[in-house]
Parts: sequence; structure tokens; C-alpha cells
Amino acid sequence: MIFQTPALGEAELAVLARIDQLRDSLRTSLHEPRRWTGSLRRISFARNIQGSNSIEGIVADLDDAAAIVDDEAPLSADDQVRRALEGYRNAMTYVVQLCDAEPDFAYSAQLLKALHYIMTSYDLKNRPGKWRIGDIYVHSGDLGEAVYAGPEVDLVPSLIDGLVTELNTPQPYPIVAAAMAHLNLVMIHPFRDGNGRMARCLQSLVLGRNGVLSPVFMSVEEYLGRNTPAYYDVLAAVGGGTWSPERDATAWIRFMLTAHLRQAATHRQRIRNYERLWSELVGLLGGDEDSRYLPALLDAAIGRKITRGGYVALLAHESVQISDQSAGRDLKHLVDTGLLLPHGEKRGRFYRAGQVVAERWSRIRASEPARDDSDPFAPRT
Repeated sequence: MIFQTPALGEAELAVLARIDQLRDSLRTSLHEPRRWTGSLRRISFARNIQGSNSIEGIVADLDDAAAIVDDEAPLSADDQVRRALEGYRNAMTYVVQLCDAEPDFAYSAQLLKALHYIMTSYDLKNRPGKWRIGDIYVHSGDLGEAVYAGPEVDLVPSLIDGLVTELNTPQPYPIVAAAMAHLNLVMIHPFRDGNGRMARCLQSLVLGRNGVLSPVFMSVEEYLGRNTPAYYDVLAAVGGGTWSPERDATAWIRFMLTAHLRQAATHRQRIRNYERLWSELVGLLGGDEDSRYLPALLDAAIGRKITRGGYVALLAHESVQISDQSAGRDLKHLVDTGLLLPHGEKRGRFYRAGQVVAERWSRIRASEPARDDSDPFAPRT
């Protein structure tokens, strides 16, 4: 037996309807051919990688996560962090591919092992692609005390079989099914390491297979990374300290629905902001909507550091191939016109937004409407 999906009441169904409305809006906006959506997708992917790894204490800034997405060397992350980010990027890239798979796709224990191998093979101590060989305990980061005991190791194969059966059974609410997959995998804790990252990755796969949006925009990893204490608290409350699949998972479902609601609202606002920013940048470039400078200026405007290699990678995403020498000339031109400011020397040189570019983004952010981040499950008065 694994954790069962709780009955959904009117409150849960109402929040699901709100999420569906937001997702429909996102789908319409993202399906329109606009150049800036490529940058939005890349940075959203980077935020997901950053968020999921930060929960496990693998901390990197957005520049480093974005560099990993572009297959560039990060500016500041050490080798261990870089390899962890790359592993998660590779696993999530495979997830994106699986979401475009043929209709005969099926979940399996071997698929879970394969994802784990892709994600954690940078360190063989993780037993990449293999179930754990002993009992496992989750310890508190502050006190080091055991806060959760996973099921006995002999139960892992049968519990995973139950999870796979559940995943291959059609469910009426994919968001709820994905949340339950996340909960069950993290509670079974089948691997020696990487269970949390795997659970979040599996959740993104279940969401992406639903076909509403790319898993890049369906994921709530960014939200979970920003609300890690609350995430751990609800897992602890539902888990009960030891493998107890008879416990009620309603609090977990409500937490995840809230995460989806707020993450979708964040994406909707970012789409509006990126669209406005792109228009502002086109204006700064004299109305040249085809300028190859635009993706780099957009990234710089939102706070990213631009390197020469990163600039080349940005253009490659748009099927524009340029040499390092041409990239250097482009960046010099942007510095000469005040659109970028240089920092550092030689190989350590990077570029940030110039004042006029930064001010445009600041004005856009300042004009955002106030967000409603109230608890959607709070009793109405």
C-alpha cells in the first residue's frame, strides 16, 4: 500500500479551476511566436534547476544555473555544485523529451532508475540507478536528529511497483496525480541519495505528460526552493516520522495546489513583463526588431551577467552562429552605446545592464499590480 489520493472537496476543486484558468492563459501566450519566449523558457528552466537543488543545500545563483542550461562553465559554482546542476539539467532535459514521446509511453521502475542515474551519476557513492541497500533515515539539518524513517529496504521493490501501477492508471486531475507521485516517491525513499530531487523531477514528468504546457512551465520547483521550510514542514506533518501510508495527504495536496496557483501567477506576470521589456529594448535599438543584440540585453536587464561565451550561446539558441571575435565586437558596441557595462578583466570579464537598460526593467517591475498571495484555503469571512 502507498499513500492514497484524498477525496477532493469544493475548496480543492475551486483552486484547481483557478489554476486551469491561469494555465490556459499561459498556453495562449506561449504558443504565439515571439522571440522573447526563448529567453523566458531558458531562464525558467534555470530557475527550476536552481530551486530544486537549493532544497538539498546545493546552492547556486541564477547566473550559474543559466550557464549550465547553456552548457557553459558557471562563473562561481564549484565543481561539485556544477556537476549536481548538470545532472539535474540532463534529467530534466530527458523529461522534456519524454513528454513528446509516443502514446505507448509507460512508467516503470527502470525509468525511475534511469532518471536517477542521469541525475546522480557524477558521484558513484550515490549508487546511481540502483535502489538503496539498507534502511534509510532523513536527518534534521539543524540538529542532525532523525526526523523520518523510510520503509524497510525489502519493501522498496513492491512499493515502487505500486507507485508505477498508480502512475500508469488514468487520473482525473493530473496536478493531483503528480503531487501524489512526488509524495510517494519521497516517502518510499528508494535511493541512497537524490530522493527529493527525483520526486520533484517525477512530478514534472507527470505534469508534462499531461500535455497542457512544457514541464518547464508546469514545474513548481522554483516555488518550493523559495519556500523550503514550509515544504519540509508539510512533508513532516503528512509523513508522520515513519513510513505510514495510511495517513491523510490532504494537507500535502493543498500545499501543492497553492504552489501551482502561485507559480502560474508568477509565470503570467513574467510573460507580461518580458513582453513590455522586449518592446522597450527594441525602442532603445531604434526599432530594430531583428537585432541580434536583443536576447543578451533582455538577460542583462533582468539581472543576468553576460559573458562572451554566454552571448555566443544565446545567439546559438536563435540559430545564429558567430565567432568569438564577432561576439567581442558586439559586446564592445553595446558598451560603447551605454547599453552594457563591463566588469572584470580578461577571462573573468562579464557585462551587466547599463543604466538606461536597468531603469527600464525597474520601471516595469515597479508597475506590477499587487499580488494576491493569500491562502486559497483560508476560511472565507
